[in-house]
Amino acid sequence: MRVLVTGANGFIGKNLLVHLREQGIEAVYFTREMGQADLAAKLGGVDFVFHLAGVNRPKEMGEFAEGNTALTRQLCGLIRASARQIPVLFTSSIQAETDNPYGVSKRAAEDELVALSQETGVPVYLYRLPNVFGKWSRPSYNSVVATFCHNIANDLPIQINDPASIIRLVYIDDVIGDFLRLLKVLPGGVQWPEVSPSYTITVGGLAEQIKLFKASRESMVTEAVGTGLTRALYSTYLSFLRPDQFTYGVTVHADSRGRFVELLKTRDSGQFSFFTAHPGITRGGHYHHSKNEKFLVVQGTARFCFRHVETGATHELMTEGDIPTIVETVPGWSHDITNVGNNEMIVMLWANEIFDREHPDTIVYKVH
Repeated sequence: MRVLVTGANGFIGKNLLVHLREQGIEAVYFTREMGQADLAAKLGGVDFVFHLAGVNRPKEMGEFAEGNTALTRQLCGLIRASARQIPVLFTSSIQAETDNPYGVSKRAAEDELVALSQETGVPVYLYRLPNVFGKWSRPSYNSVVATFCHNIANDLPIQINDPASIIRLVYIDDVIGDFLRLLKVLPGGVQWPEVSPSYTITVGGLAEQIKLFKASRESMVTEAVGTGLTRALYSTYLSFLRPDQFTYGVTVHADSRGRFVELLKTRDSGQFSFFTAHPGITRGGHYHHSKNEKFLVVQGTARFCFRHVETGATHELMTEGDIPTIVETVPGWSHDITNVGNNEMIVMLWANEIFDREHPDTIVYKVH
């Protein structure tokens, strides 16, 4: 398949082109610097048009009509002249429901495409997109998400006029995913697809969430970045980091036994850390009433010793880095771990809760 992408240098266009390349779909581009003759030439031989080009922040109001309506009219005329059934996907805006100059120009562009479909039978897919956010978006241009991510990542001020104002968002990967789904189905007529999922958040809530992403490097407490809006916002925030911001340090606690380093904390699923031990060193020697942990020796050989704090029953086991094995601590059993190898031992550790110095639930075991 060969497709034409107008607005290929824009935020959505850049993301789309990468996905098309991954799918093995050939794409030709039309950008703002080109003219109608270029558009006509590039339209020849394509099987589908992604019409993403448009103007949303012009220097003069007349650019709305020129960049949104007139360009779409030209495209429709060229498709008519080709006498070919070339489907068109158009990125309109939810502002097409309003009477501001931008919305009027987008609605007029929709009307041009609807007329094309009614006259020729060309399939037309009209997406009235809300605020789209994601990697490669431009601050102070594409969306408030881009602006907040860029400014907060770079210690620049942000401006909030109404923290309670609600914005509707769709994530770029979901937008492109829906485009590609439609490309495979190609229903006829005029379609009005909607990207799912869509999200709502207050402007104030958005700012606070992005600030928490930045603060997590200091607090080590990660947000719930695995699903939904928070996942998408975090990926977007990271995309605004400069290469010199890709790394950050952590605190190392070192003594004669080895090192202990906390890596990551969560609000409701514990924390991750690692420690080292020199040959012959024993660490632990305590028990917990409720806290539980998982150990994974990634280098060296370890002997784990357990003792039931009420009955005195004991249990011993060995693990080594070459055979990854998770060892779980059990409430009411004391536990220690000894490096019985000849080299430094490295152990990954997960605890089900963040360490609380006021209530550590870590009691040194004394044999009675």
